[in-house]
Amino acid sequence: MRTDCAVDTSSSEAPVEETGCRSGDRGPGRGSLAVIGLGPGNRDQMTGRALQAIAQADVIVGYSTYVRLIEDLIEGKDVQASGMRKEIDRALLAVDLALEGKAVAVVSSGDPGVYGMAGLVLEAMQQREAQGKIFVEVIPGVTSATAAAAVLGAPLMHDFAVISLSDLLTPWDLIRRRIENAAAGDFIIALYNPKSTKRIHQIEAVRELLLQHRPPSTPVGIVRNARREGEERRLTTLGEFLEHPIDMFTILVIGNSQTYVRDGWMITPRGYRW
Repeated sequence: MRTDCAVDTSSSEAPVEETGCRSGDRGPGRGSLAVIGLGPGNRDQMTGRALQAIAQADVIVGYSTYVRLIEDLIEGKDVQASGMRKEIDRALLAVDLALEGKAVAVVSSGDPGVYGMAGLVLEAMQQREAQGKIFVEVIPGVTSATAAAAVLGAPLMHDFAVISLSDLLTPWDLIRRRIENAAAGDFIIALYNPKSTKRIHQIEAVRELLLQHRPPSTPVGIVRNARREGEERRLTTLGEFLEHPIDMFTILVIGNSQTYVRDGWMITPRGYRW
């Protein structure tokens, strides 16, 4: 693991110790912890730093599905994989292993700081009072929202909101209020976890909320398996998008009042004058 981080030398107001970009130095016998974003799935969407950190790790910790994405990169390493609802256990395990002096990599899909493991790992650091005892690095990755946007064209060129419709950790009333406020503010909206086999009414309620603020002709992009095997792409409208298949592997991008579709691309103008 690297032992330093980029610092803006143009300002003397933020010394390295206060920037939050590291916790402890990677010295002899001192463990390290890298929280890595694998991107949307395809190997060519991973960053060079993510690949390097995986190669340098002694132990890989992650959700079983994500660990399988990198099986060829982790041969011979200690792999600690577990299933859904074990996120807190994985975060605590990763910190404990790093405190033992090991180089640990926690893997998340997309970006670890966007609905990923970064927050839990930093909270686990607090629980174990590990601040300053191990070197910590959060390594970003391509998010599902930006991957889906690239498939569609350029729909996120102006202010946008990313909202998950999963109510496992967030009350539905709060999700609904966020959707309503984003719609009223004319934000482009990227929806994660739009529909599951048991949770089907939320996406219908979202459509009704949005129709109170936007016309049925508003462009909507539907991307399934963005930048991974089995990728599917559809361009439709707010009035008709529920007629298409939507599941937990789908990202929806709902345009704002300026978004349009031309030549097969979904585009939101930034505001430049031609």
